[in-house]
Amino acid sequence: MQLHIAPIVEGYGDVQAVPVLLRRIVEHQLPEIIPNILRPIRQPRDRLVQNKDRCLEKALQLADQKLAAVVGGGDCSSILVLCDADNDCAKDLLTKTREIARTLNLRHVVSIVFAVREFETWFVGSAESLEKYLRLDLPIPKAPETAGSQKRWIEKRFRGSRYSETVDQPKMTASIDIELCRKRCPSFDKLCREIQRTAQRFSEHWSHVRFPRRFTLIPAEPPVYDDHCTDTFLSVDLIDQNSL
Repeated sequence: MQLHIAPIVEGYGDVQAVPVLLRRIVEHQLPEIIPNILRPIRQPRDRLVQNKDRCLEKALQLADQKLAAVVGGGDCSSILVLCDADNDCAKDLLTKTREIARTLNLRHVVSIVFAVREFETWFVGSAESLEKYLRLDLPIPKAPETAGSQKRWIEKRFRGSRYSETVDQPKMTASIDIELCRKRCPSFDKLCREIQRTAQRFSEHWSHVRFPRRFTLIPAEPPVYDDHCTDTFLSVDLIDQNSL
């Protein structure tokens, strides 16, 4: 089974780093599943979180269309909104984004995660695995999400001349210790749980359905939303291949 994910991100560094991160998480947690991470849709953070000019809505609809073009019967899929919370409350941002997604007639799962406070917080959460890139001569925060900007912590300890999101973020993402980061960063743990839950719920959904050999799975609309509105499953039509 394949897991198709269409990410929506805010930064140029995220465009390169997020696919690396998602593939690593899937391979680490779900080795039996083949990850297919679509090229992220990038929009500036303020336009996404404030839905300026319906920016978030349009990004969600585009991600939904991109998934529809690649997802096959029996595969699982997810639209992932992944942004920095910055100084905002991640819970409030989640609620607002979820309400917008709820108004759209999307065919695929919508998962929403806000990094507290920023993507670089997750680097601090797994700093021991990044000694190639960071000087670790000072104490490492054990609860980095409760402190201030962690990007400054990275910049001060970066071994290169200057930390660059577009250059260094993807390379560092490829080296982070996933389990260590999950223990120290609740928002990263949420990302891992969202991915795992998507795959598990699809697996449970299809496991209850028995199909004669002459039948094939055809995804059908409209989607069915659960109570949390972050998980969507396509209803199933049984098409007799002999009648086609």
